[in-house]
Amino acid sequence: MRCADHVLAADPDAPTPRALAAAGIEVRPAGPDATPQQRAAELLALDGAVVWVGSPDGDPGLAEALAVQLPEDDPPALELLVGSWDTPGARLLDAVAVMDRLRSPGGCPWDAEQTHASLVPYLVEEAHEAAEVLDDLDAAVGDAREHAIDELGDVLLQVLFHARVGAEHEEEPFDVDDVAAGLVAKLVRRHPHVFADTQVSGAADVAHNWEQIKAQESSGAPAREHPLDGIPTGMPSLARAAKVASRLAKAGEGARLDERVASLEAEGDPGAPLLRTVLDLRARGVDPDQALRHTLRQVEAAARRGADGPGPPPESSARR
Repeated sequence: MRCADHVLAADPDAPTPRALAAAGIEVRPAGPDATPQQRAAELLALDGAVVWVGSPDGDPGLAEALAVQLPEDDPPALELLVGSWDTPGARLLDAVAVMDRLRSPGGCPWDAEQTHASLVPYLVEEAHEAAEVLDDLDAAVGDAREHAIDELGDVLLQVLFHARVGAEHEEEPFDVDDVAAGLVAKLVRRHPHVFADTQVSGAADVAHNWEQIKAQESSGAPAREHPLDGIPTGMPSLARAAKVASRLAKAGEGARLDERVASLEAEGDPGAPLLRTVLDLRARGVDPDQALRHTLRQVEAAARRGADGPGPPPESSARR
């Protein structure tokens, strides 16, 4: 491609010409609205090596027109090359390869020293940073969306990193393919309304089926003996409070939880009003952790505006 004298395309903004241009290959637009016969004549009139970048519609009739118009004396050599393109997700293979290179001998010394435990703080930090960006992403445009891509990439890095570390275990290794295979199996299993014949009437049915299937699954983890089993103790307290309330409500213990919170409030427990707020927000369909993040951002923005704004009024105009 780089040695060609002419590289042309009907639409330089189509995916393949754009990819070539990104690789540094100049792609010129061919004459607009040409018939196959006109396009063949245009290409055959050019001197040197000519590359025609196929159009998304396959350029119907062009090959036949070229065959008809080829000169009988000293005809140019024609070669049809079928291009390839990346399917969605293909760049994940690049990410896996880069992670493997970093972790392998001759790669990055810091990456080579990491363990699952040493990487945990980075996973937690990146997850929080991604959550902060994603909270407002639905209505965001421009730089905010680019920022989200960056933060999601940081989270993806942690998954790839842990999978690469897991592949080195001498007795029970797992790699990124095992992680992906487990995810695919879980998604198919928990969406029988998509991959099987289960009928649902809406999102509520989907959520109900999800919890039922989740309860039936056995993945080697100890069976839950109580609704609160399995809630990570390392969760932020506000998110953990919402999770506890959700689990107990699903188990039919919502009324008892409400009574217990009321009792703690009466005893003057300092955390009880916070838990009451969590219950009230959940009853209104509001995620407490997300709500507090939103409020904190507003407070912080207002405080920064105040810090950067004008100082106090002159003493002569100040009210005494």
